[in-house]
Amino acid sequence: MRIMAGTPKEICDNLTLARESSMIGNYESAEVYYAGTMQLVTQLIIHITDPLRKDKWLQAKQRIALEYERVKSITSTLHSLRLSVGTEAPLGAGRSMISDEPVKDSSDFNSGDTNDPHVWAPPPPGDRGYTVNRVQNGSKPKTTKKPEPPRRSNAPNTRASSSTSRISSVRPTKGGKVERPSSSKSSRNPDSNKSAIDKEIKDVDNEKAEKSDPEEEKKFECHGMDRDLVDTLERDIVQKNPNIRWEDIADLKEAKRLLEEAVVLPMWMPKFFTGIRRPWKGVLMVGPPGTGKTMLAKAVATECETTFFNVSSSTLTSKYRGESEKMVRLLFEMARFYAPSTIFIDEIDSLCSRRGSESEHEASRRVKSELLVQMDGITANVEDAGKVVMVLAATNFPWDIDEALRRRLEKRIYIPLPTQEGREALLQINLREVKLDPDVNLPAIAKKMRGYSGADITNVCRDASMMSMRRKIFGLKPDQIKQLPKEELDLPVTERDFEEAIDKNNKSVSQDDLDKYEKWMNEFGSS
Repeated sequence: MRIMAGTPKEICDNLTLARESSMIGNYESAEVYYAGTMQLVTQLIIHITDPLRKDKWLQAKQRIALEYERVKSITSTLHSLRLSVGTEAPLGAGRSMISDEPVKDSSDFNSGDTNDPHVWAPPPPGDRGYTVNRVQNGSKPKTTKKPEPPRRSNAPNTRASSSTSRISSVRPTKGGKVERPSSSKSSRNPDSNKSAIDKEIKDVDNEKAEKSDPEEEKKFECHGMDRDLVDTLERDIVQKNPNIRWEDIADLKEAKRLLEEAVVLPMWMPKFFTGIRRPWKGVLMVGPPGTGKTMLAKAVATECETTFFNVSSSTLTSKYRGESEKMVRLLFEMARFYAPSTIFIDEIDSLCSRRGSESEHEASRRVKSELLVQMDGITANVEDAGKVVMVLAATNFPWDIDEALRRRLEKRIYIPLPTQEGREALLQINLREVKLDPDVNLPAIAKKMRGYSGADITNVCRDASMMSMRRKIFGLKPDQIKQLPKEELDLPVTERDFEEAIDKNNKSVSQDDLDKYEKWMNEFGSS
C-alpha cells in the first residue's frame, strides 16, 4: 500500500502525541507515534524539491530519530527489568506487574494455595502496608491506610514493602543497565529520578561535546540586540593570519623598518616597550594609490600573528540611528578581546574627514567622535601588557583627515613609488609563475617604467604574459580556439611583449600629486 506524504501539521501532531506519551511513561504508544512520524517525514522529504527546505527537514528527521532511539532504549530496558524482577512482587491492589491476572485478595491468603506464584504469604500483624476491605454490595473495594507502628530493626517479615520499594526504585541508565539508588527518599520520589536522568543525559552530551572539539577557539560573547552586530563584524572583517610576508613586498625597506619598530617589536618585546617607550597608539600610512599600503598592513598582521580587522567606511555605517557608533564600540571591544590584534582602516579619509564642514552630517560626526574616543583609550582595558591592539590606517588624501585623528595616529609614514631596485623586485615577484624568455632584460624594463606604482607594474606584467596568447588566437573562430592545446598558448614572455604592454599601460600618478604628498609630509610627517 502506498503511503501518502504527510503535511507538516500532521507530522507536528504525531510528534506531539509521541512526546506526550513518553512524558507520561506510555513508551509503547510513543514508539508507535514515533514510527508513524518517521514515515510521514520520509514521504514528505521525497516530494520536496527545494534543496534548502529539504536539508532542514533532513535535520529535523535526524533529531526525531534520536528521540525515537531513546524511547526504544527505555522500552528495552523496562522489558529486561520485568524479566529480571520476575514474579517477585505484585503491583497495586488488583493487578500484577508482570501479568494482567488478578491478585487474590486477603480472604484467599489462608486458602492454602501456596503453589500459585502470584500469591504471597499472609503479612504479619502490625506490618506496614494497606488492607483491602471487600464490599458485598458490588461497589469498588475500599482501600484504607493502616496506622503506622514504630519501626523495628528486627521485623520478622518485610517482604511486601521491600518488594514494592525494589520495583519503584529501579531506573534505566547509560548502556541499558539498571541502577538502584541508595537513598529510599529518591526511590519514592519520581521527580527526583527524572531530574537525575536528565542530569546524566546532560553530562553525557557535555562529554561528547568536549571529545568532539577539545580545543574550541575562544569566541567573543555578546547578548541582546548587539549579537547581530557582532556576527556581522566577525563575518565581514575578521581574518586570521592573512599570510602575507615581508618578502612578498618589494622594496619599501624604510617603511618596513618603521612598521617593525612601531608595531612588531612591541609584540616581541613587551617588557621593553613600557613607560615612555610604550607602543604607538596608531600608525598612518600615506602615499599614492597602488604603492602597497594594504599589503603592508596585512604583512604586519602576519608577522605579529595577530587577528586582523580590515575595516572600511561601509562596514561601520548603518541607516539606523546610533547603530554606527555602536559598531565602532563593538569593533574595539572585539579587538581587545582577541588581542593582540590589528585594526586596519583603509581609506580613513572617507570615515574621518575634517569636522565642522557645512556638508558634514550629524551621524557622521557621532561616528568620528566615537572612533576618536575608542582610539584614545584603546590599551586601557588590556590586562596583559604584551597583548596590544594596534590601529593602522591608510589614505591617499592625508590633507582631508581630521586634526584630532591625525594627533592620535602618532606615526605617519610615507609610502613612496618604487625605486629602480624595487621595480626590478616587483617584476621578479610578478613573473614567478610565468615562463620568461632568456633574452629579457628586467633592469632595462624596470628603467622604462620610472614613475609607475606597484599596481601599474603588476598590470604591465599581466598584460605582457597574455600577448603571446592574443597573437595565437587572432583571426580564429571560437571552435578553433577551444581546440588549441595549452602548450601552444603557454609561451615564454619576450622583450617584445613587455614593450607592447608598456605602450598600452601608462602610469597612474602625476608629478603634481607627488608634490602634494611631499609638502604634507614635510609639514605633518612623523617617520
